[in-house]
Amino acid sequence: MADGNKKKYKIKKSAILIACICLSVAGFFISIGNGAVKISPMEIINTVLLDEKTVNYQIIWNVRLPRTITASLAGTCLALSGCILQGVMGNPLASPNIIGVSSGAGLMTLAVLIIFPDYYYLAPLGAFAGALFATLFIYFLAWKEGAATTRLILAGVAVSSLLGAGNNAIMTFYPDKVSGVIGFMVGGLSSTNWKHVDMIFRYAVIGIILLLFIANKLNILMLGDEVATGLGLNVEATRFFFIIISSLLAGAAVSVVGLLGFVGLIVPHITRLFIGSDYRYLIPATIFTGSAVVVICDTLARVMFAPLEIPVGIIMSALGAPFFLYLLRRKKEY
Repeated sequence: MADGNKKKYKIKKSAILIACICLSVAGFFISIGNGAVKISPMEIINTVLLDEKTVNYQIIWNVRLPRTITASLAGTCLALSGCILQGVMGNPLASPNIIGVSSGAGLMTLAVLIIFPDYYYLAPLGAFAGALFATLFIYFLAWKEGAATTRLILAGVAVSSLLGAGNNAIMTFYPDKVSGVIGFMVGGLSSTNWKHVDMIFRYAVIGIILLLFIANKLNILMLGDEVATGLGLNVEATRFFFIIISSLLAGAAVSVVGLLGFVGLIVPHITRLFIGSDYRYLIPATIFTGSAVVVICDTLARVMFAPLEIPVGIIMSALGAPFFLYLLRRKKEY
């Protein structure tokens, strides 16, 4: 690529990335400013940055800000997890909820929250372990002289069904504690507080930083195993490391927002349509797009049928199901 074309390429990608950042910032203000009480952007800035004790101070700090931050981090984690899985598995239909990663994380989270409620702070670690186990189990089932993408998806659907049965079994054996997890099974943010921000924040930051540092290795991996090996990349070790990061991100999100579906499927595809498949730009763009999508959808879930609030998972499913069918009918894969 000539120097002039390379410069234009970087400028174009950077402009798209800035647009994604602006969308994320807009989603932040839309989420905090809308609800039963309307709050202007200037009052949001004064409250958050200047710590002004206005009438809406309690609304912003105790209700909307932790919910918005949690939605933002969860959207980022799920979108990045799907982006990684699509690259590592070489399948555009791969996402945490479709291949069973979210179900594995959900099963372990339910086990911690229902069976060991006093140890709720271990939910992200349990979710990470469940997501990692589910992913590795899918790989094991699909492996036969290589892991073909079709076998991966079919194995993922089977594992997701199996783990879903485990989720239902836990709720059957502990019916007195089921009322607190109905929203978890759908995916929602209605009772989010600063405790949930603390639960997801550190794991999200670790996963995002690791991923940003090794994004280019995913580009090399996409060239094929033989080419990647020829370039000096340890293919299996790199693929396994990406799976660990994907499981960490998916587990962190599921532990606080529940089985929120289709984020990991929709966001990477939408972002890729605008910014391309270069993971050096795709991953940062996915961070902000995933944040914006979940935050805006959660805002819609709060205000569409006010004063009734519906789980954000319903909004995401309404958007995700048609998009999934659209991908199934496409001949071209990314």
